Amino acid sequence: MKDILLKIDDIIKSGKKAALCIIVETKGSSPRKTGSKMIVLEDGTQEGTIGGGSLELRVIEDAINVIKESKVQKYSYELGDDLSMNCGGSAEVYIEPILPQKQLYIFGAGHIGKVLAKYAPDFGFAVTLIDNREGIENDIDLNSINLNSRTYTEAASEIKFNDQSFVVIVTPKHKYDEEILEICAKKPNAYLGMIGSKTKVAKAKERIIEENILTEQELEKVDMPIGIKFNAQTPEEIAISILAKMIDVKNSKVL
Repeated sequence: MKDILLKIDDIIKSGKKAALCIIVETKGSSPRKTGSKMIVLEDGTQEGTIGGGSLELRVIEDAINVIKESKVQKYSYELGDDLSMNCGGSAEVYIEPILPQKQLYIFGAGHIGKVLAKYAPDFGFAVTLIDNREGIENDIDLNSINLNSRTYTEAASEIKFNDQSFVVIVTPKHKYDEEILEICAKKPNAYLGMIGSKTKVAKAKERIIEENILTEQELEKVDMPIGIKFNAQTPEEIAISILAKMIDVKNSKVL
């Protein structure tokens, strides 16, 4: 059991997708008994076993579908009639998707960035805070947050985002925000947001389109001004509005 739990933790942190398969009930003769566990990765490889043979092959197929759908399922298998296994009997298998943590990259460790980095891990985000200003790490909990000390544009260019990456741009200067946006909007992501007033966002959009840096379609995918729209004023309130928006995106789509 301990090894399985450690493996699940490793998978969540690795960015891979998998499914946990548990025999929850058996009747008659079966290869393994209730409580047997197996982890199936999205490429069909496995850790552990629920007995091998036709049952295990069918469970692996069903586990891959569960991973794709990101939805818990329970399957019933007739070992004799359906799977032509000599042992006969039946088994019920619970299959639960193991989904990776959502990677959150926050450009800017100012008041808003630090508060967002503090709150986000409690909602399933693995946080990387990006800022190269001297002393910026003094009040950051480096046990729960990764700190990238490269320049904003270096980090934006080097980080390999994917379709599960969340990106928040809240640097001290609009110039930096726009430079980061121009890089990140060309990369895959689940969410990309940039801070700024309506006026400054509108001017940024106009310039970026006029200079053929990004298309209107690319800019439409960016959440700016960032966050859920309510009368947020303090850094804490703005951070909550951003986090609320990311939670909505995270829970509204299969990533």
